[in-house]
Amino acid sequence: MRAMVMTKQGLPLQLKDIPVPEVQAGELLIRVSSCGICRTDLHVLDGDLTEPVLPLVPGHQIVGSIEAIGAGVENFAIGQRVGVPWLGGSCGKCDYCRNGQENLCDAAVYTGYQKNGGFAEFTTANAGYCFPIPETYSDMQAAPLLCAGLIGFRSYRQAMHAKTIALYG
Repeated sequence: MRAMVMTKQGLPLQLKDIPVPEVQAGELLIRVSSCGICRTDLHVLDGDLTEPVLPLVPGHQIVGSIEAIGAGVENFAIGQRVGVPWLGGSCGKCDYCRNGQENLCDAAVYTGYQKNGGFAEFTTANAGYCFPIPETYSDMQAAPLLCAGLIGFRSYRQAMHAKTIALYG
């Protein structure tokens, strides 16, 4: 498959032919149809976020369709449209995870930083961190919701029963 690969921070991405990733237990293999680019991606590329896994396929605002389903995955179907965000995994056991703050988990795994992302024809993702994407959204509309949209949603969810909230950003 074709992919844009970062071999070293601070250098331009390189178009390379790399193997299609193999789906593992608990994962989805996704044919990427759209992947947004976010300031976080640029921080990874520029070296502001240090120690990424290299070589790396960046990108964490991924929309695509499921090509294969790993063992143990339920509630997803081949061909289903899904989205993959920045947060690609966590321990699920620490206080942060148990309180809905998985992004603060010491064992968090980030898409396009610690595992390959969506600047490729295919990617794999932990099914527990994938979201069904309604057909009412185009790929281009859905992609940014997998980053900025989730940040807003998390803030909204944590506001609980507030009568007034404001989102800035």
